[in-house]
Amino acid sequence: MLYLIVGVGLLAADQWVKYWVVTHLELGGFTPLIPGFVELFRVHNYGAAWSSFSGMRWLLLALTSAIVVAVAWAVWKKFVRHPLGLAAATLIISGGLGNIIDRLRLGYVVDMFNFQFMNYPVFNVADICIVSGAILGAIYYLWFYEKYDKRENGHGNADISGKS
Repeated sequence: MLYLIVGVGLLAADQWVKYWVVTHLELGGFTPLIPGFVELFRVHNYGAAWSSFSGMRWLLLALTSAIVVAVAWAVWKKFVRHPLGLAAATLIISGGLGNIIDRLRLGYVVDMFNFQFMNYPVFNVADICIVSGAILGAIYYLWFYEKYDKRENGHGNADISGKS
C-alpha cells in the first residue's frame, strides 16, 4: 500500500510541475530554479530521450505502455518482493504513466529541467523517476534478486531411478 501511495504521489507531482510550467512559461521560456545550476525551461518533446524517435507518438506510447504493464505484472505476480525492487518498480511505473498521460493528452511530453552547467537534454519529473527506477532496478537485480526473490524451479532435483 505504501508503494501505491508513493507512486500516486510521484505521478501527481509530475503532472503538477508540468501544469505549473505550462501555465507560467511560454514555449521556450525559462526561469531560474537554482541559479547557475538548473533552470525551468519549457520544451515540448515529441520523441524520447535526446528527441530520439521524434514524431513516433504511437510507437512510444506502445513501448512505454508495454514496459509499465510488464513491470506492474512482475509486481502483481510477486516476482519482485524485496523493498528495493518494489521501489524501482514504483518509480518506473509512475514515471511511465506520467509520460503516457502527456503523450495521450497532448501528443508530446512537457519537459522543463535544464542543467545550465552542461549540455544535457531537458527532462521532467517522470524522466527522473524512470531513470532512478532503472538504476535501482539494476542494483536490485545484480545484488538482491538472487538472494531474496528468485524462486527455485526444482529442475535437477528429481531422482532418476524413480525412487524417492
